[in-house]
Amino acid sequence: MSLLIKNGEIITADTRYTADIYCEGETITRIDKNLRAPAGATVVDATGKYVFPGFIDPHVHIYLPFMGTFSKDTYVTGSQAALVGGTTTLIEMCCPARKDDALASFELWMAQAAGKSACDFTFHMGVTKFDGTTEAQLREIVRRGISSFKIFLAYKGAFGVDDTELYRTLKLAKELGVVVAAHCENETLVAERCKELLAAGRTDPGQHHESRPPAVEAEGVHHLMTFAELTGAATYIVHLSCQEALDQAIAARQRGVRVGIETLIQYLTLDKSYAEKPDFEGAKYVMSPPLRDQRNQSVLWNGIRDGLINTVATDHAPFDFEKQKPMGKDDFTKIPNGIPSLEERINLLYTYGVKTGKIDLHTMVNAASTVVAKQFDLFPRKGAIQLGADADLVVFDPSYRGKISVQTQHMNVDYSAFEGWPLEGRASVVTVRGEFAARDGKFTGTLGRGQFLQRKPSHF
Repeated sequence: MSLLIKNGEIITADTRYTADIYCEGETITRIDKNLRAPAGATVVDATGKYVFPGFIDPHVHIYLPFMGTFSKDTYVTGSQAALVGGTTTLIEMCCPARKDDALASFELWMAQAAGKSACDFTFHMGVTKFDGTTEAQLREIVRRGISSFKIFLAYKGAFGVDDTELYRTLKLAKELGVVVAAHCENETLVAERCKELLAAGRTDPGQHHESRPPAVEAEGVHHLMTFAELTGAATYIVHLSCQEALDQAIAARQRGVRVGIETLIQYLTLDKSYAEKPDFEGAKYVMSPPLRDQRNQSVLWNGIRDGLINTVATDHAPFDFEKQKPMGKDDFTKIPNGIPSLEERINLLYTYGVKTGKIDLHTMVNAASTVVAKQFDLFPRKGAIQLGADADLVVFDPSYRGKISVQTQHMNVDYSAFEGWPLEGRASVVTVRGEFAARDGKFTGTLGRGQFLQRKPSHF
């Protein structure tokens, strides 16, 4: 199959120009003005539209066992939602419980995606214990093409690692050249505060924030940075939500600690008042770390603009409001954590970031595509519009006007966290390795065509 995208304004992390893009097979083979379509080529007229490299979400949960239930999306529904929203590559968190075997878990997560996903995918390998069998299994998983681990400094007794396990994981990562992504909250502080709040009868969703205020996240970041500094491991802080945590990460970076920083689209657009909505409505917005005071939004936007924060992800974790969130009706600690956001990340970044002047187009592309590809060993195959790169392209229509609605979303969950929010602009054409995957809000791709992206460890 050959594809010619004509007259679009190409926007990358550092360039902006009008040209045609010719794709043959699965890659970009020519970029120039006034290209002619060879016989049989499909032509897309992108006049008046932007052309972005396919976006990469560095933090999603498609298959997620959590608190006795499972997230609602599969790779069939999740990959469709991603593509409609302009995301062409997913990096999923493989999250075994402490009792689970690491290699068997990796194979289980792989089985959820292979032959089902319509977009390309890879994983961060969760390290939830470090016993006598862990090191050999992690070495094998890295050999199979994984170049990032994921650890939790929260969820004591479930996913969380202790300090000895943390140290050993970072030491191994340093040796292998693997990046360690980390959920940074002090698990002891969270556990003790939860007990105190419940004992005082404070059980509603709004109390979730009080169980893990900014100081708890900041301490978790400080803790990780101490271990990273002593081991020399490259780290990546996932879902950073507040100024206090950012300050700790930047201070460590200034000392020479290698640390990437990720925030989420919901921290940029929602605040803690959503989780405080009455009649249990706030449960829709319970996540960890929690939504913060609105004052943090400008800190995070400025951090992205100035390059202090490297990436914008979703931490997509869809649980139904009607049947799953009520597990915590009388105990906020039992509310399944997370919101559905995979489909809306780019639309929200553009509408509420670029259009409002908080960031520019180059910064959006950089934080949602190019830097992700560079940090996780996918560049320049992904995250770039250049010769030889995969033909993952997003033709984006800035003239589109619409609203977000659960009625039209492709995510398999019964609510939208952004119901009724206006949008200015959306993807009109999305391709994955040269094949059409979405058009004007509809999935048009091929389920099962998505490839597992093997990565080689390298320090960023």
